[in-house]
Amino acid sequence: MKKKIIAGSSLFSEQDIYLFKEGSHYKLYDKLGSHLCKDGAFFAVWAPNAESVSVIGDFNQWNNKSHPLTVKKDSSGIWEGFISGVKQGNIYKYHIKSKVNDYVIDKGDPFAFFCEVAPKTASVVWDLSYQWKDEEWMKTRKQKNSLDSPISIYEVHLGSWKRRFEENARSLSYVEMADELVKYVKEMNFTHVEFLPVMEHPFFGSWGYQISGYFAPSSRYGTPQELMFLIDTLHLNGIGVILDWVPSHFPSDDFSLNFFDGTNLYEHQDPKKGFHPDWTSAIFNYDRNEVKEFLISSAFFWLEKYHADGIRIDAVSSMLYLDYSRKEGEWIPNKFGGRENLEAIDFIRTLNRAVYSSFPDIVTIAEESTSWPQVSRPDYTGGLGFGMKWNMGWMHDILKYFSKDPIYRRHHHNLLTFSLIYAFSENFMLMFSHDEVVYGKGSLFEKMPGDEWQKYANLRLLMGYLFAHPGKKLMFMGNEFGQRSEWQHDSSLDWQVLEYPIHRGLKKWVSSLNLFYKQHPALHEIDFSFDGFEWVDCNDYENSILSFKRKGKNNKELIVIGNFTPVPRDNYRIGVDKKGKYLEKLNSDGLEFGGTDFINQKEIKAEKVPMHGRAYSISVKLPPLGIIFIESKNET
Repeated sequence: MKKKIIAGSSLFSEQDIYLFKEGSHYKLYDKLGSHLCKDGAFFAVWAPNAESVSVIGDFNQWNNKSHPLTVKKDSSGIWEGFISGVKQGNIYKYHIKSKVNDYVIDKGDPFAFFCEVAPKTASVVWDLSYQWKDEEWMKTRKQKNSLDSPISIYEVHLGSWKRRFEENARSLSYVEMADELVKYVKEMNFTHVEFLPVMEHPFFGSWGYQISGYFAPSSRYGTPQELMFLIDTLHLNGIGVILDWVPSHFPSDDFSLNFFDGTNLYEHQDPKKGFHPDWTSAIFNYDRNEVKEFLISSAFFWLEKYHADGIRIDAVSSMLYLDYSRKEGEWIPNKFGGRENLEAIDFIRTLNRAVYSSFPDIVTIAEESTSWPQVSRPDYTGGLGFGMKWNMGWMHDILKYFSKDPIYRRHHHNLLTFSLIYAFSENFMLMFSHDEVVYGKGSLFEKMPGDEWQKYANLRLLMGYLFAHPGKKLMFMGNEFGQRSEWQHDSSLDWQVLEYPIHRGLKKWVSSLNLFYKQHPALHEIDFSFDGFEWVDCNDYENSILSFKRKGKNNKELIVIGNFTPVPRDNYRIGVDKKGKYLEKLNSDGLEFGGTDFINQKEIKAEKVPMHGRAYSISVKLPPLGIIFIESKNET
């Protein structure tokens, strides 16, 4: 909606400036940047070390003398001005002359709502008006994001999910994704999608993790309103949206945030703190109030303006540790002599506190790969305040286990069971993300041992164990149908493999798992407490078999048995708590999933044969490299 501004006025009240200096203005996107009004646009930029700032663009033939901005007389370092005649779609930059070293440069707007398509780098004047239709979703999404609800996320890279080969293999647009992706996610029964960063980024090969536009969706796929339409459509179809977000580092391109006004404004001056060796990028200076509120404003922006249901924060470990990827002598200890980044910790806690205070029905998720304590615990108890944390340990252990030839798995049984020692120390999300299928790691299919049938049986077993294990779920695109090749960001997924029954079977298995997971509270209601899990037998390493119970509220239970070898078991006995009859509800070896149909077709009667510390037991058929879910008939 266009603002009512008259020439010579300002968008900034005294309260705005007070909050800005204090570091607690979390809606800076309403004040800084370009804002259309009736007769033109208002521009404002933070550049405290500039000697002069002017707006250049296609509306003034890029003349740096035409439209100078005026610095506010309040020591905030904000330059502002009104330019008549500016319209939506005009492109612009800030021409900045620094007080330092005669530095002169043209910069994109840090608060731009839209940008030119890369490799062009100008900002675009844009109004964000959009008529949302997802009121019902927004009213009820708190339950969809709650810790006792089913959360199964489909992780998507917009540029490579599917491509139009008849049009030079271009990526789908936001609008095309609103049709094709939404139908597919519904078919597959995922509850949420998670987009690799949609924020503008200059290098496509960064997958979005080198952000230059913290308030602009990538123009590669369409306009801001078209991304809103995609999110709106997902919501209208009952699908939540998580956005990847990167407050840890940013690219050092000249047009972007780096050395913005001739000084290290957004980044640390000392490269021992301000340069990231892994990504050759700049690290935010979390000690500056203006930088912290820039980042928190970005988080608020995507939650408010784009109705995101959560943000997944990338590379949290790199923020927490001053010596991350650095050798001795390459980092600066904190004031206590330690390796913890105290300013980053304060920023993270402030971020989560502010976000949950203003948007209590969303979720923040940390990608944190170390054993930092209480990542997903409230800051008032000493935690970092995230809603959930990726379980990197479980992922590494389980993929290491599955890469073993089944004949050797009995020697590595602890890789299956170790995660249950710490499974409830955090609110964990289990994931097979994009990071596991790039940089020579191969696809999940390639990680599996054996012949082709065994590879796909292993994949079905792997997916079944993912859904049976406590924790919320995430799966990267392509894993659900057995993508054979390693993910390539500049090409489409291998959709053509769905011509083959074994791929269609795996896809149907994942869809069935998602539906089963949603329909059975025992698999999702108590994910973060031992109250929701109980071993039946975790010690049968000789046969590489695990059996356990998942429990929900109101005494809902499921028994899960996994056979991690290709040897079928005809009469495998496990203990149960009560007499009666039991039913097999789901079996990864079903014919429709590409299996051999080694299933338990009939009711299974409990016998008074004590086993596993229980008064009764049942005898079941266990499929080769398979997993089964059993329910007491009294539970149905």
